[in-house]
Amino acid sequence: MTRHNAWFVGLLAPVMIAVLGLAGSTTVTAADQSSGVAAEVKIDNFSFGPQTVTVPVGATVTWTNRDDIPHTVVSTEGVFKSKVRDTDETFSYTFTKAGTYPYFCSVHPKMTGTIVVK
Repeated sequence: MTRHNAWFVGLLAPVMIAVLGLAGSTTVTAADQSSGVAAEVKIDNFSFGPQTVTVPVGATVTWTNRDDIPHTVVSTEGVFKSKVRDTDETFSYTFTKAGTYPYFCSVHPKMTGTIVVK
C-alpha cells in the first residue's frame, strides 16, 4: 500500500464506521419526522364522522364533503371557518394549541362535531 492509499484509507475508515452505525439506527429525532399528523373527517348524510376526533398539537384535520349538498365547517369559537364546500371538496385546518374545538355546519346548525387537541 502506498503512502497516499494509506492516508485515504485512514480518512475513509471513520466515515464508513459512522455511516454503517447510522444505517442500523432506530432513533428518530424531531427533525427527521414529517411535520404533520393528519386526521380525516367525512361529511355525509348530514353528519360529521367521526363526530369526535382526538389529535396531537400540530396535526392537520381535513374535512371532505361526501354529501350531495353543500356544507361548511365552522368553529363555535371563531378559530376556523370554511367556505361552503360542495360534493368532494375539502377544508383543512392545522391545530397549533391544545384544547377542545367544537364546530358545526353553518348551513345545517344541527350538524356538530368536536376536535380534541392534546
